Amino acid sequence: MLHRNMIRVPLAQAKNRLSELIGRVERGETVAVTRRGKPVAQLVGYPTDASSQQREQVQQVFERLRQLRSRVSLDGNIKATPKA
Repeated sequence: MLHRNMIRVPLAQAKNRLSELIGRVERGETVAVTRRGKPVAQLVGYPTDASSQQREQVQQVFERLRQLRSRVSLDGNIKATPKA
């Protein structure tokens, strides 16, 4: 399945531009290699434990938590709350 971050490259060009295409994949792009206009292979980044996409998702979650925390306030003294 082709998606919007994917570039299409004919096989003949892919062979000649492999280093460039690998560089693009390292930066997060996906490359569809085509033969006669039809996709036959896909170059994607190798998954790592801490990929940049995962780091970005974690950062977004923490930012959302910071936003939620800024809207919550506790009234009173938490130390004075009776223990159950």
